[in-house]
Amino acid sequence: MDKLLQKVKTNLWEPWYKNNSRSLFNNQKTIIMLKNYIRIAWRNLQKRKVFTAINILGLAIGFGSGILIYLFLSYHLSFDTFHANSDRIYRMATEEHRDLIEFEPSVPPAFAKTFREDYEYADKVAKISSQDGLIIDVEKNGVTDKFKQDVAFVEEDFFKIFNYPLVNGSNNISLSAPNTAVLTEAVSLKMFGKTDVVGETFVLQNEKTIEITGVLKNIPKTTFLDREVFVSFENLNDFFEFAASESWGGITSNLQTYALLNPGQNISSIENVLLELPEKHRPKQKNKHIYKLQPLSDIHFNPLYGGLDPVLLWVFAIIGLFLITIACINFINISTAQAFYRSKEIGVRKVLGSFKQHLFWQFLSETFVISLFAIILGVALALAFLPSFNNLFELQLSWRDLLNYRFFGFLTLILTLVAFLSGSYPGILMARIVPVLALKGKLSHSDTGGTTTRKVLVIAQFAISITLIAATLIISRQIDYAVNTDLGFDKESIVMVEIPTDIERIKLNSLKERLSQITGVQNVSACLSSPGAAENNWGTGVKYHNRPEVEEFSIEAKIGDVNYLKTFNIPLVAGRNFFESDSLITELLVNERLGEKLGLATSEELIGKKIEVNGGRMTGTIVGVVQNFHDSNFTEQINPVFITANNNWYGEIALKINHQNTASTLDQIGETWSDAFAGYIFEYRFLDERVAKQYETEQRYLSLSKVFSGLAILIGCLGLYGLILFFVGQRTKEIGIRKVLGSNVVNILTLFTVDFFKLILIAGVLATPIAWYLMEQWLQGYAYRTEIHWWVFVFAIISIMAITLITISYQTLKVAVASPVKSLRTE
Repeated sequence: MDKLLQKVKTNLWEPWYKNNSRSLFNNQKTIIMLKNYIRIAWRNLQKRKVFTAINILGLAIGFGSGILIYLFLSYHLSFDTFHANSDRIYRMATEEHRDLIEFEPSVPPAFAKTFREDYEYADKVAKISSQDGLIIDVEKNGVTDKFKQDVAFVEEDFFKIFNYPLVNGSNNISLSAPNTAVLTEAVSLKMFGKTDVVGETFVLQNEKTIEITGVLKNIPKTTFLDREVFVSFENLNDFFEFAASESWGGITSNLQTYALLNPGQNISSIENVLLELPEKHRPKQKNKHIYKLQPLSDIHFNPLYGGLDPVLLWVFAIIGLFLITIACINFINISTAQAFYRSKEIGVRKVLGSFKQHLFWQFLSETFVISLFAIILGVALALAFLPSFNNLFELQLSWRDLLNYRFFGFLTLILTLVAFLSGSYPGILMARIVPVLALKGKLSHSDTGGTTTRKVLVIAQFAISITLIAATLIISRQIDYAVNTDLGFDKESIVMVEIPTDIERIKLNSLKERLSQITGVQNVSACLSSPGAAENNWGTGVKYHNRPEVEEFSIEAKIGDVNYLKTFNIPLVAGRNFFESDSLITELLVNERLGEKLGLATSEELIGKKIEVNGGRMTGTIVGVVQNFHDSNFTEQINPVFITANNNWYGEIALKINHQNTASTLDQIGETWSDAFAGYIFEYRFLDERVAKQYETEQRYLSLSKVFSGLAILIGCLGLYGLILFFVGQRTKEIGIRKVLGSNVVNILTLFTVDFFKLILIAGVLATPIAWYLMEQWLQGYAYRTEIHWWVFVFAIISIMAITLITISYQTLKVAVASPVKSLRTE
């Protein structure tokens, strides 16, 4: 882009400037005319300060919103664009065909070696495995500091595929040897207090001494990589044996494979060739794997593989366009309304020799001045609200993101478009005014834009506002439905505490016993994950009882001890709870959904039957059936679940506590936990917060709808106030006559509100099907959803009526209570 701009400057701009600058800037007539336009525009704006302020403020709010939305879009569109070979980088993904198609951003551990050695498509192939919450011990001056850090185990070629350079600018990162690591500058400062840490060591997870071989520049936020500590892949076997293996047996999202392809590769051809791999390495598996190559540019924007839904970007862009459109409508409405008062001025100008084009450019210059002030104020508003915007969307945008040529190009573009689009129509109307009619005062409203055009524009404003209010209500109802509906388990007053996965059974039982004796703790359960925590779940095939074929549908594993049901208050509907055993699986519970998937008539039919899961690696007898519960958010159907005990897999302890004296209870839990695990960091989280996190996206949609609905209404109110100010001034004599003839305040107020209410009703009729269709499309993404009720749209319409009444009442009442003698005398 920079080279292109340089060529344009050298080959086009500089020759043109050299040849034309003299004639352009020496044309005194042009300069005088431009100065005259600006001077007269400034005087006219000063004469009508209230209308000028309304126009500037309305446009500024639109511009400010547009700037924030531009920053949001620019941030997301810049993801992973800084890599030198980004167009050749691909992530290996899997389509897993069971009863449904599941999309996984990973492949079996053995895939990387096979793709690297058996094919010639890639220049480099590397694996990365992310492990969360590992303990890092750093010794400084005889004192050991502990840190809890998310860690990535990477193969050496990973940093040859991606551009994450060292602080010294080199890309020569060495992680081939075990027990080596590289850190970012930020983490180096946090843990060591300095960035020159090459050769220093730290202890990982209380057992492995790791040497630092390099320090990376801080990784940009606009990348898929969210780690800051990178350890040699040779160490992964100590933390995740399956991911470190060369197995074709399954996939895990904690292990991802990336490739830098050779130039000129055909992706479809490669994917067709890769169809042979499942047949060769997974011939007995009934579930079908199809391996895909996902472009780096697609990772951030593909919701199937956990990326951002690009619909959100479109929603932002459309809302920004709506807000600026509403502000432009305000400007056009007020300007065309004022044209009636300025008709004599225009008539005089025409008599004195002004042509239509002069009058058009005169008005356009006024629009440009207003837009210029508005855009300056809009930038200030955007910067003022940027911290709140960052908090809402978990961004780290700053004023520095405005200091680039793209942003100034964006400002120039919207300034030009808004000034031209807002000013053209009123400018054309004023330019075509007939001077004789203007000077005689015989102009009709149609000569200055008429009421029809203004009504259409006001209806458009109202329709946008009604649509946004209805959308906000429906989103709020869906979130309320999801959060407050019975999920099938108890999520209130339950504390989840992480425990080391290598804890011994005797130590675990002792810890649970001590925790259960704390005043305020009602129940204690060790588990792999709680209900409503899909991040620790996994899918597998099921072989039921004596059926010969494996049922290829996903079943989620919930590993928990005998107190699991009691702690989370999950009701049994048939059979009994399991008895704990030291073996892998002997007895297990399943949910009602499993029976439905197997086509059984009643839950009782499941009792006493054996099932095999995960390719026969685990076998157990069903002893009980629990009520269905939601394990993920409402976008997904309830899946089959089995619950069983396994001491080797527990990663959390769940504690049901009394909601009274919560702080004291948590302090005692922390002390007891720290006594048991002196080398680890105590952290806890409430289960209701974990469940609510599943609806973060929806909560942001709701906040977005509230904010922009409020802004749309605010801009609309400014326009309404400007219009009513004009209409009241225009009909002062009429109001005086009506009062003399007996009209009261209510009659006068009704005179101005009835017409607006009619426009609101028309806008409601137009907005309702649009809002219903858009929100119905959004709700179809939920397996469990609320319904769209008629009263939502009635409420939105009534809300706009109430806001309109409040907006126009002040100015109307002020005239309605004034003495009619004064208004008639001025006329």
